[in-house]
Amino acid sequence: MLNFLPSDFSVLIEPESCIKCRRCVRECSFEALVFRDRVVPDHSRCVACHRCVAVCPSGAITVVRNRLAFRQNANWDEEIIKNVYKQARVGGKLLTGTGNDKPYPIYWDHLLIDAAQVTNPSIDPLREPMELRTYLGRKPSRLDFYHDAGGGFKLTTVLEPQIKLETPIIFAGMSYGAVSLNVHRALAAAARRAGTLMNSGEGGLHESLYSFGENVIVQVASGRFGINRAYLERAAAVEIKIGQGAKPGIGGHLPGEKVTGEISKTRMIPEGTDALSPAPHHDIYSIEDLRQLIYAIKEAVRYQKPVGVKISAVHNVAAISSGVVRAGADFVTIDGFRGGTGATPTIIRDHVGIPIEMALAAVDDRLRQEGIRHQASLIASGSIRSSADVLKAVALGADAVAIGTAALIALGCQMCQKCYTGRCAWGITTQRVDLTDRVDPEEGAERLYNLLRAWSLEIKEILGALGLNSIESLRGSRERLRAVGLTGTEMEILGVKPAGR
Repeated sequence: MLNFLPSDFSVLIEPESCIKCRRCVRECSFEALVFRDRVVPDHSRCVACHRCVAVCPSGAITVVRNRLAFRQNANWDEEIIKNVYKQARVGGKLLTGTGNDKPYPIYWDHLLIDAAQVTNPSIDPLREPMELRTYLGRKPSRLDFYHDAGGGFKLTTVLEPQIKLETPIIFAGMSYGAVSLNVHRALAAAARRAGTLMNSGEGGLHESLYSFGENVIVQVASGRFGINRAYLERAAAVEIKIGQGAKPGIGGHLPGEKVTGEISKTRMIPEGTDALSPAPHHDIYSIEDLRQLIYAIKEAVRYQKPVGVKISAVHNVAAISSGVVRAGADFVTIDGFRGGTGATPTIIRDHVGIPIEMALAAVDDRLRQEGIRHQASLIASGSIRSSADVLKAVALGADAVAIGTAALIALGCQMCQKCYTGRCAWGITTQRVDLTDRVDPEEGAERLYNLLRAWSLEIKEILGALGLNSIESLRGSRERLRAVGLTGTEMEILGVKPAGR
């Protein structure tokens, strides 16, 4: 069958600079380079992962977009035509990795943060303490005390279990299998050092990471992979995964070739078999069913750990979140449609779900109107790209944010979007030992910790500019945000005023 599909990228090699060391050939996991007296590229295999560029000792390699031009057409653009070519050739679903890359509005970039002036003076974070500490968990509606014999006060209100974060940033759920064990090791070590959490994702927790349990949220997903008593008892918190931003309403699939012996043991499934997560939990078809599972898990952990629920950002997310909180969830993670993933149908990623900014504002508003906002913490995820995004999310109502793609980029991810192939040249989303060894857990942990430290310093800087000395003072304070370039309806949903007002 004639292949109409041109290559996406071209690999250019300077013959005068190439020293024929062949390192680029050895390092290219997509086999886009071969050696025949000289390095010869197979442009059709290149995914622009830039591994060859990074390892070339003489700087002889450049990767550029294929210069082959399509006739300009606003309706049938190049990507749509190529997708039709692919599906006409193979007759299957198109898969992709990472998050939505369509040019939908990024509302973070249309929100500006206030600053203090005269009557509300700014604070110098270098000379005055700034509090980023955040507690996740159900809060009481009131506190009751009684006078003790010594004239002091004693708290009589029984507090639900809380998780203390030293920064309002955690690592999002990325399963062992979707990412390599070395990535999990780096995330766990960085979370412990920064005083925050990593999320195990739905693939269980490798035994070597049990010692990091106090800094790990474990997931209970539809596939129930890797769930046992030790898994639940070691964790700081448990999260029931109902939905994911990159693929709302559908299940997950880890190909059998990625289910190695260690993953088989961790997930408690046969080696080499596909790990299929059903779209629904087969014991959850109502809020009442969800409540049963929440309290079953609370019983299992003797009510010593918060139990949360992760949902996708969809059109009725506010009503869903209200039901989840009333069902007993101690925290709710809302994942927007730009959230990343190891594998999802492209059509789902690009056309299903709503932005996290809209979802977060709607949920916070709904829970406040119903008087139950204090009953659960909110975690926002789905393309948190910078410390400014973190602060804007907090102002829209989040208690904390979860970062996934940003963490992988810190580890070297080049966003080639080929995670599902298992060939990740940087060793991040693969289980091939020759590739996973490219991630040094200690160096990775250092890079991840540096990212959290840098963002935390910037958060303190902006809080000082706002005249605030704690992140808690900004939570849900949309008055400190202003919108630029948004419609009246968008501003109404976000609960912010236009700049100049």
